[in-house]
Amino acid sequence: MTTMSRHYFGGSASEHHHDLRVDIIENIEEDYGMFVWPCSVILAEYVWQQRSRFSASRVVELGAGTSLPGLVAAKVGADVTLTDIAQNTEVLNNIRSICALNNASCTVSGLTWGDWDETVFDLRPDIILGADVLYDSANFDDLFATVTFLLENSSGAVFITTYHNRSGHHLIEFLMVKWGLKCLKLLDGFSFLPPCKAASLQGNIQLVEIALDKEKHK
Repeated sequence: MTTMSRHYFGGSASEHHHDLRVDIIENIEEDYGMFVWPCSVILAEYVWQQRSRFSASRVVELGAGTSLPGLVAAKVGADVTLTDIAQNTEVLNNIRSICALNNASCTVSGLTWGDWDETVFDLRPDIILGADVLYDSANFDDLFATVTFLLENSSGAVFITTYHNRSGHHLIEFLMVKWGLKCLKLLDGFSFLPPCKAASLQGNIQLVEIALDKEKHK
């Protein structure tokens, strides 16, 4: 079943008092990548609140799905590339439809974590976004291999991700150490949400900013 959800930013983040609205086409029966998950709402709000930082930045969203964080980045002036699994044409086509719906000029590309094709070599982001990309442990190494490559490929870049803190921060700490990365910032995902958004979400969600640990990449 295809539905439309509307997401408001600025003002009171409500239908009648907002600075930005993003419309998302969802289909909860088709694919995980065609539904707006709580981590995406939280990351998109963070992008909005940090909009001066995103303006004129090169942004890549990994596992973009319905692409809410990346679309907010595009709307505040970033040069945005939205990516998802290369073989998942339905999700990629839905991203293109959502971009057109919101008059957002974004590049949409297939990028499968751990696959070293032309797409990943051409990307030089200032900021990498990933909402709820830490959900399947079988993919963690491929994800962090891709993130680490992109961070190495663009000096000073950061990876900002939101995730459900199901087993403490130990897992992401282990992955950062393994891949020579470091934590720059760790936040409770609900600490900066407007009350009207926080009331509709559940879970223990954290936001972390990650960068290369230069001492380990000499």
